[in-house]
Amino acid sequence: MPTDLDRFPLPAAVLFDLDGTLVDTVETRIAAWLRALEEAGLPTSRELLAPLIGLDGKRLAKEIAAAARTPIDEARSEQIDHLSGEIYEQLNRSPRPLPGVRRLVEAIEARDISWAIATSSRKAQVGTSVAALGLAAEPTIVDASHVEHAKPEPDLLLLAARQLEVDPGRCWYVGDSTWDMVSAVAAGMVAIGVTAGSAVDSVALTGAGAAAVVETLDELTEALTSR
Repeated sequence: MPTDLDRFPLPAAVLFDLDGTLVDTVETRIAAWLRALEEAGLPTSRELLAPLIGLDGKRLAKEIAAAARTPIDEARSEQIDHLSGEIYEQLNRSPRPLPGVRRLVEAIEARDISWAIATSSRKAQVGTSVAALGLAAEPTIVDASHVEHAKPEPDLLLLAARQLEVDPGRCWYVGDSTWDMVSAVAAGMVAIGVTAGSAVDSVALTGAGAAAVVETLDELTEALTSR
């Protein structure tokens, strides 16, 4: 059955966000941030926080602080970001892969398409979630520690494309947040939103620049194997 993805040529590489895209961890992220912000004296609501998930952690902390009319500097935002990561690691004990991950990876590799994970998470936070994917080998992972500016800046995605030796214009970037879409557009990649594990809906993803939005990873698999 044709989908919006059929409008695009097959990619030379597929890049993925991690939280909410490959693993069902968005609610855990939200819980970690709520605790970290409260401990930092910046309590907030889930409604305000959820749309910010996927944003560079330091910027997220600054956004919440600004909304509370309590601006913070770079050092303080870094501290809060680290605290959120530590709490997340404590909470993220049994992450579940979102349905269809292994089938999608198999379809990508069967077509000799390169792929990688490009995530705003810090390196120490990704191991448990990547292991939960149950893949035969650890994939290429580019995380926030590799760049000065994470999403919504395109640096993370462009670095991943360079590591795979693929032109950004021939990459699909698959993510669940508006920041993923903004970053992909800025990188010159095809931005694909997936809603199965997202904290936002398809309207938000399209508004942020998604060229196509799918509900599940299985729809991506179909798009890659049906032609």
